[in-house]
Amino acid sequence: MDDPRPEKSRREEYAEATRQALLSAGRDSFAKEGYQATGIEAVSRAARVTRGAFYHHFSDKQALFDAVVVALQAEATARIAERAKMQRKTWDRLSVGIDAYLDACLEPAYGRIVIQEAPAVLGNARYREIEEAYPMALLTATLNALKRAGELEFEDIDLLSRMVDAMICKVALMLPEADHPKQVRQRGQKIIDSLLGVFRRP
Repeated sequence: MDDPRPEKSRREEYAEATRQALLSAGRDSFAKEGYQATGIEAVSRAARVTRGAFYHHFSDKQALFDAVVVALQAEATARIAERAKMQRKTWDRLSVGIDAYLDACLEPAYGRIVIQEAPAVLGNARYREIEEAYPMALLTATLNALKRAGELEFEDIDLLSRMVDAMICKVALMLPEADHPKQVRQRGQKIIDSLLGVFRRP
């Protein structure tokens, strides 16, 4: 049977390749240099495209940064889901998912771009919008599944998700400067587990 999906034209393929090259170059520069020190000219040069090609895909540097944050959140969410789905019990999926989320927060690019700089660069409203569409959506879905199954007793799942998400990110921010990061991580995860345990039905 013929594939009903239309084939991309050569121009569309080239445009997508150009966009991905800019995203990759932007991600590398934002991670290494930070948002303020990153320049459009340098990103375009690293992506081997013209400034005109840059502006064809992104209106300005902030638009590129926004797209990089979305890409990083989508990638992190996919990895979290992949690890969590290997667990049979929903509570185990929650625990493994939180562990995988913290792993993502510890990656240098994700940590600097998403955790450290995105709230200030994009503003809190846009930052929350992206976060709630990706990793927090997964967290919220898991907590809602536990509530529907009668294994979690808490009325406001959205609030609980935001609190747990904030705790994960706070632990991640503490680790680079900690004398004993593994110990801080273990203690942080224990606190999160204890918080959730309060609302767990036996």
